[in-house]
Amino acid sequence: MSGKYDLVIVGGGISGASLLYTTAKFTDIDSIALVEKESEVAAINSHSTNNSQTLHFGDIETNYTLDKAEDVKEGAELLAGYLENFDSDREMHAKRSKMVIGVGEVEVSELERRYHEEGFGDLFPKLRPIGRDEIGAIEPKVVEGRDPGVEMLALQTPDGYVVDYGETTKSFVERAAEEASVDVYTGTEVTDVTPTLDGYTLDTDEGRFDCDAAVVAAGSHSLQIAQELGYGQDKVLLPVAGSFFLADDLLNGKVYTLQMKKLPFAAVHGDADVHDPSITRFGPTAKLVPTLERGRVSTVSDFLDVFGLNAASFLSYANILSDRVLLPYVLRNLVYDLPEVGPRQFLPHVRKVVPSVELDDIERAEGYGGVRPQIVDTNEWSLDMGEAKIVGDDIIFNITPSPGASTCLKNAMRDTRTLIDFLGDDYEFDEAAFRAATIDNFPRADAADGSVSADAGDGAAAADD
Repeated sequence: MSGKYDLVIVGGGISGASLLYTTAKFTDIDSIALVEKESEVAAINSHSTNNSQTLHFGDIETNYTLDKAEDVKEGAELLAGYLENFDSDREMHAKRSKMVIGVGEVEVSELERRYHEEGFGDLFPKLRPIGRDEIGAIEPKVVEGRDPGVEMLALQTPDGYVVDYGETTKSFVERAAEEASVDVYTGTEVTDVTPTLDGYTLDTDEGRFDCDAAVVAAGSHSLQIAQELGYGQDKVLLPVAGSFFLADDLLNGKVYTLQMKKLPFAAVHGDADVHDPSITRFGPTAKLVPTLERGRVSTVSDFLDVFGLNAASFLSYANILSDRVLLPYVLRNLVYDLPEVGPRQFLPHVRKVVPSVELDDIERAEGYGGVRPQIVDTNEWSLDMGEAKIVGDDIIFNITPSPGASTCLKNAMRDTRTLIDFLGDDYEFDEAAFRAATIDNFPRADAADGSVSADAGDGAAAADD
C-alpha cells in the first residue's frame, strides 16, 4: 500500500485516535491517515487492563496544584462530555462516586485547607467535604474496622468517571472513519520517517506514505522517532510499569489516599472495575523496566535508544533518584512484585483504603498494567511531570505521560490548531462544533438548587489554553 495525505497520524492509542476524530469531524482537511502497528487500535496502553481507568479532573488528585487542576479539568470535561453524548448505554464508561480520604488530624487539616483555602471547593462545585458517617454510607468498607476515635474527612464528588479507554479509542476511530477523507491502516509499522520538500515520507512494512504534516502519537516510541529526526535531544525516558492488586467487591466507587507531592505517580487508590463492579483494583504500583512495552522483550533495544547512555543522562538519573522521597518509593515498588513478600508489603497500602482487608483477600493482577514514560530533562537533571509534546517543522511528537488519556481531547484540540497553522489558510477548525459534541454535554452543578445541567457556561469550559 502507499498513499499521499495531507495528514498522517502514527499511533492508534487514545492520543492518536482522539486527534483523528477531531481533525476528521471538525476540520476540512482533505485526506487523513491513521497508521497503527498492531492488528487493532488500543492494543497497548489504552487497553482497559493497562491503565487505571480514571478520568482525572484534578479534584481528588492531591499532588495537583490549583493551576494544574484547572488545566486538567477542562480536558477531563471535554472527554466526559463526549462520553455523555455518545455512550448512553455505558459501554465505554461508568459513573460512580469518587473521593479522597484523610485519616488523622494532619491529613484532615490538609484536605480542609485544600478545599477552603487553596480554592478547590470553588473550582469544583460538585466537590464537597463529608465526615465519617457519610463516608460510611457511600463506602461502608472504608469505615468498617477503622478506629472510631481517629478523625476522618473525605472530599467527595459524583463525577467519578471510570473509563474503558480502549473502547473509547475505538469509538473515536469508528466515528472518524465515517468520513470519506479518512483511511485507517492497522498492522502497519512505521520503519522510517524522512523529511521532504513538501512534508514527510513515512516508510512502513506495508508500503510508503507521503504527507504534508505528521503527528507521532506512539507513546515512548514518539521520542525515539523524534530523536532520529534531531528533536528532543535534551530528553530521555524512564519507562515505568504500573500494576495492580485485585480483590472481590470491596468498593462501590473510587477512593484515593493523599498523594506525596514530589511523586509523578498516582496515589494508591481502590476502585471498582469499569465493566465488573464486583472486582476491586488497588494500585498502582510502579517499577522501572528496561522495555517500552510491557512484557515485550523486542522493545529492549528501543528502550536503549531513549534511555540515554551518556553522562548527562546518568547525572540526571542520579540527581532524581537521590531524592529522599523518590528513592525509597522506587525501592519499595520493586518489592511488590516478589512472590509472597510483595502482597505482604503492599497490604498496608490497601488497608489505608479498606482497613479490614486480610492478606488472602488480595492477589497480584496478572496481565494488568502498562508502561508509562517518565520524561527526564537532561539540562535540568529533573523529572518532567507534565505531558510531553515536541513541535517541529510540520510535525508533532506526543509522548503523553499522565494524565494524557484524561486530556486526550484537549491535546487533540491544541494539536488541531497547530496542524491548521502547518497546512495553511485553506483549512479551518470548527471549534464551536467540537465543543458542542464534547464539553457542552458535561453535566454541571446548578448553584441555585444543586441540580446538574449539561451546559458549557462556566469559565473553565470557555477558557482558552
